[in-house]
Amino acid sequence: MTGITVTAREDVFPVAGSFTISRGSRTEIRVVTVTLSDGVHMGRGESVPYARYGETVDGVISDILALEGEIAGGLDRIALQQRMKPGAARNALDCAFWDLEAKRAGRPVWQLAGLSKPGPLVTAYTISLGTPEKMQAQAAENAHRPLLKVKLGTDDDRGRIEAVRAGAPDATIIVDANEGWTVEAYQKLAPELVRLGVALVEQPLPAGDDAALAEIDRPLPVCADESCHARPSLESLKGKYDAINIKIDKTGGLTEALLLKTEAMAAGFQIMTGCMLGTSLAMAPAMLVADGAPFVDLDGPLLLAKDRANAIAFKGSVMHPADPALWG
Repeated sequence: MTGITVTAREDVFPVAGSFTISRGSRTEIRVVTVTLSDGVHMGRGESVPYARYGETVDGVISDILALEGEIAGGLDRIALQQRMKPGAARNALDCAFWDLEAKRAGRPVWQLAGLSKPGPLVTAYTISLGTPEKMQAQAAENAHRPLLKVKLGTDDDRGRIEAVRAGAPDATIIVDANEGWTVEAYQKLAPELVRLGVALVEQPLPAGDDAALAEIDRPLPVCADESCHARPSLESLKGKYDAINIKIDKTGGLTEALLLKTEAMAAGFQIMTGCMLGTSLAMAPAMLVADGAPFVDLDGPLLLAKDRANAIAFKGSVMHPADPALWG
């Protein structure tokens, strides 16, 4: 592709109420929207800069616009993989390139990528961190959903899961400790959570301090989140984790996410597909990674008070493939 222009801007979307994890709360999200244009067709991508990885909205926009001349001169999606490191900036550009390719070819991204035609997916719905009473109320309001994801990472996580289970007795539950546990906490909590019907825990220990997971029994399967970014992460995860959470903001786009999925499955990892708190524009490419994954967590738009135009249609917890007017 030559003669491509690039724009990058900040967009702000309100959260429905507030969203709380062990690292803090938010009432809005700030995302970066990238548009690539050849003068006839346009492709878009969205990323969510994440402070946990040293990213900011201004920094991501600056990194993207720094490539403006190279993109105009012919830098394409394939070359981008070596030109930028994994992360939010590359994700927005990579997904915009895919969208532009699809618009120019008159074919959907799933065909261009050699994938099966996507169908509806059942996504988890996230129960935000709060008091046990508030979390039970959230669970009761969403007890009709087949899969709930529960944010943990406190001194009373057992009490919170007991409350969620009381509110939603039939739902499958996965939990996300957001690096908030110790080895001792995992060993103490895991049998109790299994008894309460929890199927998986994400990132119980801090990334970079998770070696002990290879030395202990794991009755509750453990999924790498903050410890897993792109394919180079996989070698260090073997023996410590049972599953990986693939997020395109961490892989640096759909291109790497699909390669990571293939390599991880070959290595014996279960696949979870997750998201940062983003709009439907961020979920659309992630849905292509989620096909066939045992756990899908792409509920970002359900947690917002406002989404983009041509948003993904959700019927309960079932999300339908994106309208090409949105992406892909």
